[in-house]
Amino acid sequence: MTLKVYCNRMSQPSRAILIFCKMNGIDFEEITIILKGEQHTPEYKAINPMCQVPTIVDGDFTLFESHAILIYLSSKYPGVASRWYPSDLVERAKVHSVLDWHHANLRHGSVGAIVNNVILPQNGLPSNPQAAEEDEKTLEKALTILETFWLKDGPFLVGRSQPSIADLYLVSEVMELELLSEELHDRILSPYKKVLQWVEDTKSATAPHFEEIHGVLFKTRKEFRMTAKSGKTE
Repeated sequence: MTLKVYCNRMSQPSRAILIFCKMNGIDFEEITIILKGEQHTPEYKAINPMCQVPTIVDGDFTLFESHAILIYLSSKYPGVASRWYPSDLVERAKVHSVLDWHHANLRHGSVGAIVNNVILPQNGLPSNPQAAEEDEKTLEKALTILETFWLKDGPFLVGRSQPSIADLYLVSEVMELELLSEELHDRILSPYKKVLQWVEDTKSATAPHFEEIHGVLFKTRKEFRMTAKSGKTE
């Protein structure tokens, strides 16, 4: 049976999984979940009681939580190169360490920045300036650690010469910041030269799938920035 991937391309972890599947020639059916209520329907809740994306259904096995999905796919398919999820215990532990760090640090700061600067304004809701400032500090701290520690020994995370599942996941997270205004995006990211180069290196290493999977994000970025500019001129 064909692997089913329930996802939405505006979701950072969804994008990481889609790129991984395409890079490794994994046959799958992409099922888009509209994140405006469809994730809460009884049908989807029966698949994923957390009401989140992504989720995979592989025969009679259902799995959610994106880190677990990437590890499962890396381990199941024999054609997946070991660089994605190293067989060496020490190298594998390094990949796990950065994945575990990601959730409470980079993801926390990134999501907070997007909520306060994009989602709330787009829905006509007031943002919390204090929360926005704290989230930006969290994001900048995470980017500093990414720059000075996780990328200190090589072009990819934890000193690797080629991207692993951790690179796919964290780059997809950083790419979500494209939804910020151009001014804010550049102010936050421009100090982190290694991070910016790592993003470009990962794009190149996963071409052409990276650009294709991020197409919806780029389109939405353009729409958001045009709306913001028109609002300033009114």
